[in-house]
Amino acid sequence: MRSNHLTTKRTVSGLVLILAFSRPSHAQEVPVVEKSLSNGMRVLMVERHTEPTIAGGWVAHVGSSNERPGITGIAHLFEHMMFKGSTTIGTRNNAVDQEIIARQEVLRAQMREEETRMRAGLRRGEIDDILKPENATPRWRELKKQFDELITRQRANMVKDEFDLVYTAAGGSHLNAFTSNDQTAYFVTVPANKLELWMWMESDRLLNHVFREFYSERDVVQEERRLGVDSTPLGKAGEAFEALAWGGHPYAWPVVGWPSDLPAITKAQADEFFAIYYAPQNITLVLVGDLKPDVVIPLAERYFGRIARGSIDPPEVITADPRHPIERRMNAQVDANPQVWIAWQTVASAHRDSYPLAVLCGLLEGRTGRLHKALVLKNQIATSVSAADDCRKWAGGFAISAEAREPHTPAECEQAVYTVLHHLAREDVPAEELQKVKNQFAAREYRKLANNYAIFMQLIHYDGQGDWREINQAGPKLQAVTAADVRRVAKQYFTPENRAVALLTRKPPATPPSPVDQ
Repeated sequence: MRSNHLTTKRTVSGLVLILAFSRPSHAQEVPVVEKSLSNGMRVLMVERHTEPTIAGGWVAHVGSSNERPGITGIAHLFEHMMFKGSTTIGTRNNAVDQEIIARQEVLRAQMREEETRMRAGLRRGEIDDILKPENATPRWRELKKQFDELITRQRANMVKDEFDLVYTAAGGSHLNAFTSNDQTAYFVTVPANKLELWMWMESDRLLNHVFREFYSERDVVQEERRLGVDSTPLGKAGEAFEALAWGGHPYAWPVVGWPSDLPAITKAQADEFFAIYYAPQNITLVLVGDLKPDVVIPLAERYFGRIARGSIDPPEVITADPRHPIERRMNAQVDANPQVWIAWQTVASAHRDSYPLAVLCGLLEGRTGRLHKALVLKNQIATSVSAADDCRKWAGGFAISAEAREPHTPAECEQAVYTVLHHLAREDVPAEELQKVKNQFAAREYRKLANNYAIFMQLIHYDGQGDWREINQAGPKLQAVTAADVRRVAKQYFTPENRAVALLTRKPPATPPSPVDQ
């Protein structure tokens, strides 16, 4: 599976809400060269001759936050589709391909008419789930049979995984992609002498994209969702809690999409989405390694410059959570140990308070952090505890989770967390403790400068968040955080009316049916 989902990792508690990307804190600046192509596509380059390779990729500034109800999951679906090849790669005969795709669209339009009838039946209570095969109309089943025959024909005409095969034969490695709430990134490491091949391959799948197996790939994503969310002990609870915590913000729906939306997305909607969000002015190329910028730019113009600028600029995300001054709470029974999840809405990654919040997280997290010392070691009411700061492009969140140690309860852990935060809001952090956290950031970032791929991933992340310059500017900002800053943000953001809380208890074992019931 191509999907890494680097920015949708779950914490120990199962929250999808959090990703802790540490911010750079290094004295040596990364020498980034930025250029723009004639069609508005930007290029970021870092020249490093320590190894004869180039970590190359591109970020489309689109994620689940750019979706709307009805097409949730479409950004992640594109991550899958972009590996299906082009008019040249992945097919034995492109004309046959186009004929099959056109016929598939006719059938899918007819199937959608039947699905509209099925949804009407669902609303009337005649069926309980339109996704159950037994609830499909006879006409839908006949159309599906014809559609499956077309899929068989299409697969016989495909060259499976040719995109991967071409790169592998040329010495490429680490071919992958990820989708987050704010960005979709594609990347691979190639030998330095294969730079032009990379230029052609990546521009070709943008310029001559073919969404082969579009509808069957939706089924693959649905299965991915089933395995990653529906079939896990904490998946559904974590998804429900994220929706509760983000409220009316587009971050409230999962990157993989709602199960009702995924099977309803059409290729026409995908084509429209691609035209807006995969336009050159919404894409940044990133290249790190054994290269010369004055060689890269003419090549990039030759290949990527062929792609016409989009007719409209992608709209910004303007929907925000109303932030009603109330605490949001949920209770759930799960097949896991009792635990508490707490989340606060904070600030976007560009906000000045994102740095004190990152430092505050450093004070709380880990085995030497305040939460572990208080809840696990001193009071012994929790078996584990975690904290994560997640300032994203459009908004931010901060989450803490704790797993209760029997006979203690999630509610006891919750109150203990508030006690720790109360001290941070009222008392300055000792200078030695504060500097220790800053040193940890610096050491972490020093390790991230070890190779081309590590630097590349930082640039992809920061550019996706809105400003690649943070790779150099965030370090000094972190070091400038004071004890007063930490105390201020602890007092400002960790308030009852700004939080969502989930208390999770163990689901009782199923009671076997009595002889009478049988």
